[in-house]
Amino acid sequence: MNEYYYNGKSKRKRSNISYLHHFRVEVFYAVIDLALQELNNRFDVVTSDLLLGMASLSPVDSFANFHKDKIIKLAEYYPSEFGDKELWELNFQLDNFIVYDQKCDSKFLNLKGIKDLAKVMIETKLDQTWSLVYLFVKLTLIISFATASVERVFSSMKYIKNDLRNMMDEDLLNGCLVC
Repeated sequence: MNEYYYNGKSKRKRSNISYLHHFRVEVFYAVIDLALQELNNRFDVVTSDLLLGMASLSPVDSFANFHKDKIIKLAEYYPSEFGDKELWELNFQLDNFIVYDQKCDSKFLNLKGIKDLAKVMIETKLDQTWSLVYLFVKLTLIISFATASVERVFSSMKYIKNDLRNMMDEDLLNGCLVC
């Protein structure tokens, strides 16, 4: 891997880069860039904010991924639960919550996910102390479940609209879809 990389068939035209550099920079980074472009094309800004906000409250490694701004950004997408007053209060609750969880209570040290965080908050009655943080935790759990359920429904609809439509006549299909 440390030998010089020859670009093309000619062994006389030696470049100043090694095979390791070629694979690491020119091939590997190009593949990573393509994967990143594909992800950016599939997910819009709202979906990206949703995923980043949910990941920001992950209790893994003593809340290593905690980002208050991303959590607040996600909360702004739910104005019926988080109005201006609640967003302001959530901001302060998140500050207090993260300091308490990282430094004061050992029950929060080895949590593996949001589900465990919700359980510990209920057991220690912190769901009452930081009610908006707990509301956000519940919202995160519900979003995960709701997204999977909606995807399953759309997969079923795709099957009904495409595969079964090809096998049935129009009257039978219309009779199946009427509730």
